[in-house]
Amino acid sequence: MNQPARILLVDDDVSIQRAVAPLLRSRGYHVEVVGTGVEGVAAAAERTPDLIVLDLGLPDLEGVEVCRRMREHTKAPIIILSARSGEAEKVAALDLGADDYVTKPFGAEELLARIRVALRRVSESEAPALEQVSVGDLTIRLRAPPCRPRRR
Repeated sequence: MNQPARILLVDDDVSIQRAVAPLLRSRGYHVEVVGTGVEGVAAAAERTPDLIVLDLGLPDLEGVEVCRRMREHTKAPIIILSARSGEAEKVAALDLGADDYVTKPFGAEELLARIRVALRRVSESEAPALEQVSVGDLTIRLRAPPCRPRRR
């Protein structure tokens, strides 16, 4: 990505907003913060973030429902950031479209690393496919049709 990644933070906990948003901004990300599931779904659909950090414990909609609705509008990676640490909650969120799951309390460096990994995967999948490689007089066509044996 040539420009800073746009991250949508969906969390109603003001202490998380005050900690995570400045942390991400200090690393060069553009951050939008919303506090409800409805606002999060709308922001994901309208502003196409590069990555979403989503809390499951929102005041208006269950977080897994927010995740499901977001998947209708975006392919952006979704990292769940939640105090819920049970296996069932993690599995449900991952099955409904989340890409990763971080439990609260969390380390800032771990969250940043998971964000970098998710954004790297997006960048790699958007990279143009390499058609051929040339070294000196040798050229290898990577996308050429398969060779057919000659008949004698």
